[in-house]
Amino acid sequence: MGNGPAPFSDIGKRAKDLLYKDYNFDQKFSLSIPSTTGLGLVATGLKKDQIFVGDINTLYKSGNTIVDVKVDTYSNVTTKITVNDILHGTKAALSFNIPDHKSGKLYVHYVHPHAAIDSSIGLNPSPQLEVSAAIGSKDLCLGAEVGFNTTSASFTKYNAGIAFNRPDFSAALMLADKGQNLKASYIHYVDRPDGLTVAAEITHRFSSFENRFTIGSSQSIDPVTVLKTRFSDDGKAALQVQRAWKPNSLITLSAEYDSTKIFGSSTRLGLGLALKP
Repeated sequence: MGNGPAPFSDIGKRAKDLLYKDYNFDQKFSLSIPSTTGLGLVATGLKKDQIFVGDINTLYKSGNTIVDVKVDTYSNVTTKITVNDILHGTKAALSFNIPDHKSGKLYVHYVHPHAAIDSSIGLNPSPQLEVSAAIGSKDLCLGAEVGFNTTSASFTKYNAGIAFNRPDFSAALMLADKGQNLKASYIHYVDRPDGLTVAAEITHRFSSFENRFTIGSSQSIDPVTVLKTRFSDDGKAALQVQRAWKPNSLITLSAEYDSTKIFGSSTRLGLGLALKP
């Protein structure tokens, strides 16, 4: 990417990751087995209530080509083939699911020193087209995305956003959900030895004049342990502790308390274990 803008999907991503990433209130396990031959294997399992689902993912890299195949609990096979540098700054990908013969999709990603463009189109008789673009630089970028259903000749989504990034903070403003919501996010990296970082997200809904907000923080307790907190205006408070007990293996504990819940359990707990030999 260099000094060019990030893709449109990255606008506001820094704050969003701090506030929501890796919070898991179920039991999740993953095992990654890399290989020097270009073939990698990832097995994932998730236990939610009394239901267990899982998948096995294989990733093969050869030159500019990446083949990603995933098989889930229900014997569905998802395949994605990515070819990098088809043209300068351009990569393309083809995805499809088995047995769904209408699931084919073509992706094209183009990066320019002052622009980043992503597009996708369904490979079926009534395809859906999606295009997003961002222009500017790594410090200041402006972007938009649209989705169009060719069957109904209607827009499925249209959003726009702007982001301002500096080494110690990032701010973003997004007009989302077909112009129904205005979202503002901010993340600040505090100059402290524990790497304290704080973030906030505010959402205004035009139709109901409703305002929602979420704030959170992240800091290192020790060199291998990170503590995250999150508070929302809906009365929910969450806590996450993530520890690297091996260089590439993580154990994550998450907890959430809902102060508005009168009946039933007001607390949710989750455990995540990611192993990588």
